Amino acid sequence: MDNPRPEKVAVVTEVQEKLASADAAIITEYRGMTVAQMSNLRRALRGLGGEYKVYKNTLVRIAANNLELSLDELLVGPTAIAFVNTKADGASGDIAAVAKALRGFARDVPALVVKGGVLGGRTIDAEDARNLADMPSREQLLAQFAGLLEAPLSQMASLIEAPVRDIAYAVQALIDKQGGAPAPGDSPAGDSPAGDSPAGDSPAGDSPADDSPADDSPADDSPAGEVVA
Repeated sequence: MDNPRPEKVAVVTEVQEKLASADAAIITEYRGMTVAQMSNLRRALRGLGGEYKVYKNTLVRIAANNLELSLDELLVGPTAIAFVNTKADGASGDIAAVAKALRGFARDVPALVVKGGVLGGRTIDAEDARNLADMPSREQLLAQFAGLLEAPLSQMASLIEAPVRDIAYAVQALIDKQGGAPAPGDSPAGDSPAGDSPAGDSPAGDSPADDSPADDSPADDSPAGEVVA
């Protein structure tokens, strides 16, 4: 930009910082969406750690070029970007949940088109962006991870308890085979002299003892909040 206006410079800086810091950025076209629909989408994404903002394509292109990102093919028509950021409570945003919300909203409002985005510092196309919706959500991943941690512990406990149970079963089987435990003081029948039976050979019981919504931009080709030269 030759002699850019300060407002445009500020927008470029904002977009550049958001693209660089966001966990993911999903680029959409919103032509034909109403202001009410845009507000509803913003509200739905905000709870998942998503921020939906409208920008002028030329400014987004400059910000992307500054980051060595090629987004030219995605910046056609009125553009809005869903940035996945840290939530207000400090928790990480949920990329899969934001992608799912966008896909579900687009089914009800065909005017919303997912075109691609940025993930891990590289450009992704529309198919890759849609595939994000098929990933496990953050909550599901945490549950799966917790399951992996718990599984070895339970298996280890089973391995430790198994020998104890086996010994107890073996002792009981031996007692049952011999007709029950001998009464205290009884001498075993046979040729052994009285008093030769070792004391204390019978085992004792060995039982083993878990934001307020952003200003809604009108859904047309010149979104509110953007500064046009």
